[in-house]
Amino acid sequence: MSQTADTKEKPYKPTSPNSKLDFASIWEYDPAPESSDHVEIKDKYELFINGKFVKPSKGRYFKSTNPATNKVLTEFAEATQKDVDSAVKAARKAFEGEWSSISAKSRGKYLFRLARMLQERAREFAVLESMDGGKPIRESRDVDVPLAAAHFFYYAGWADKLDYAFPGKTPEPLGVCGQIIPWNFPLLMLAWKIAPALACGNTVVLKPAETTSLTAMKFAELVKDAGLPDGVVNIITGAGQTGAEIVNHKDIDKIAFTGSTGVGKLIQRSLAGTDKKFTLELGGKGAFIVFEDAAIDQAVEGVINAIFFNQGHVCCAGSRLLVQEGIADLLIRKLKDRMESLIVGDPLDKNTDIGAINSEQQYETINKYLEIGVEEGADVFQCKCSIPDAGYFIRPTLLTNVSQANTVVQEEIFGPVLTIQTFRTADEAIEKANNTPFGLAGGVWTDKGSKIFKVGSELRSGVVWANTYNKFDPTSPFGGYKESGVGREGGLHGLSAYLKLN
Repeated sequence: MSQTADTKEKPYKPTSPNSKLDFASIWEYDPAPESSDHVEIKDKYELFINGKFVKPSKGRYFKSTNPATNKVLTEFAEATQKDVDSAVKAARKAFEGEWSSISAKSRGKYLFRLARMLQERAREFAVLESMDGGKPIRESRDVDVPLAAAHFFYYAGWADKLDYAFPGKTPEPLGVCGQIIPWNFPLLMLAWKIAPALACGNTVVLKPAETTSLTAMKFAELVKDAGLPDGVVNIITGAGQTGAEIVNHKDIDKIAFTGSTGVGKLIQRSLAGTDKKFTLELGGKGAFIVFEDAAIDQAVEGVINAIFFNQGHVCCAGSRLLVQEGIADLLIRKLKDRMESLIVGDPLDKNTDIGAINSEQQYETINKYLEIGVEEGADVFQCKCSIPDAGYFIRPTLLTNVSQANTVVQEEIFGPVLTIQTFRTADEAIEKANNTPFGLAGGVWTDKGSKIFKVGSELRSGVVWANTYNKFDPTSPFGGYKESGVGREGGLHGLSAYLKLN
């Protein structure tokens, strides 16, 4: 009897002896501990190509440090042109070979396995994400890891239902997808990229950011343990030149990039004249609009979350507060009081609210913008909390007395820095909110539903939150307008970006 595609599926071995496929607890996970003692970090990490960990062709490695301590965590292999080519060839071979012969149902099973394995190793991934990136363990534990697993669960369900997702169309995979992710949400951005690509039948060559490659390489271990066919997922590390080699490789069919607007523009120019499909999720300068009728105490909590979540290392952060004049003084006073209660410190301490700035380069960039703000006449408020002596830490900061033309209002700072402006009418708030080169996200806080719809519909932003901020769901599309990017990720939009729809 001939072997069917489904029988080729490799067996799954749980990563812990007590693992069970318990559907009732799909969305549950164990909280991460405060200690990092139980996690394993290797001295060196090789490239993951064609289902194996291989040394870089030129033998180059680069160090990765913990931004909270300045201590070296490990070393990662630096992929050069030859390594990128090997990864792309492996992905092409897998796409045209075993991966294309596996049924869509089996693809979904692989994604489901990866989701469950992420949950099983949630403690480890949360601790590593905080050590590598500087974010508080509460955020890694409660947001990043479970949401990454949720994306794999979500797209696992779509793998064998693409015909229903796009009725009247014939969905076909694109082929080999080159994916480049940023340093602010390493594991989550990996999930945003890999899950829909595999669900649609593509293969992947992914490069994490050079400062936060640890959880990506740990994920490569999951790929191996889950039994995915060799070459379906390839993860290579390196800096900007490695990413450029991926973008310019002639045998890649799709580029997915999340990162700065400047690099996004370079990629877009590089792809001009080619037939490569691409999505770019770039920078932002989100406006958080608070009206006089808002519940002020709740709005203050919303502002805190909008700008200080993940140290402000969020492309969709509400980094511009627009508050109606009648409540401006009261809200700012309450906001300052609330900021004094924030704890800046060790990312692995469960009590920490704001962790370490991701790198020395970003630390210097944020401080440069603070200097520019002062030079342009801004008033600076920083909470009086203590900060560690080692590592890169910046106190939560407010910049008041700023105008629409100020650099700190127009450019993305990407740190725990909030500018504050006032407005009188809804039309004025909308005009100020839209008056930047970006259009990724925004928020409206008001007691009136009609005001939410009026203002929200006129904000030129890909995402608009109402009476909340920084809430994400795998079913919801995410992306921006203007210099905030091209295309969408998440939901059905995230599927269509990885398909030919004939």
